[in-house]
Amino acid sequence: MAVSSALLTVAEFARLPQPAGGVRQELHHGELVELLPVKKRHTELQKRLVSLLEAALDRDEYGVDKEFPFRPAPEYEVWVADVALFSRALWEQTPDDDYFRGVPVIVIEVLSPSNSASEMLEREEICLRHGGREFWLADSQRETVKVIRADGYSSVHDGASVIESEALGGSVAVRDIFIR
Repeated sequence: MAVSSALLTVAEFARLPQPAGGVRQELHHGELVELLPVKKRHTELQKRLVSLLEAALDRDEYGVDKEFPFRPAPEYEVWVADVALFSRALWEQTPDDDYFRGVPVIVIEVLSPSNSASEMLEREEICLRHGGREFWLADSQRETVKVIRADGYSSVHDGASVIESEALGGSVAVRDIFIR
C-alpha cells in the first residue's frame, strides 16, 4: 500500500489554526514545522537587538522587528526570524493578508539549545541565497555573534568587538547585546 502526502502551500499554511501554548509554526519546503516557545533570556536578547538596530538604521529605508514572518521563496516556505531588518519598500509591497515576500536584509537568529547546526546552516543558506545580505547567529552561551554576509565572508565577534554592518549602514557593540 502506497502512502502519499502532499506538500502544504503557503495559502494552506495560512489557513491552519494557530496552536495553543505559544508553539510557533513555520513552513519548510512544504512541511509544517513546530517550534517550542522561546524563553525569557531569548526574548530579552531579541528586544535588545531590535533596540540596537533601531538606533543605527535609516528609519526611512528600513524597519526592524522580532518574530518576523517572511517568505524566502515564492511557495512552500514561511520562516520566522528571531529579529529582522527589512526593507520598508518591500514591506509596503506586501499585501495586508500575506507574509513579507522575500528575505529581510539582515536575519538574526538567537541560538537556543534546541537548534541544531544543520538547521542554522540551512537557515543561513536559504536567507543568503534568496536575497538576504547578512545572517547573524547570536550565541548567548558564548556571548558571541557570528556574521555571515552574502558574499561568503564571515566573522565571529565577542564582547570586545563592534559589528560594522554594511547592510545596516551602522555598527552594534556586541557587549551591548549581552548586558544583563
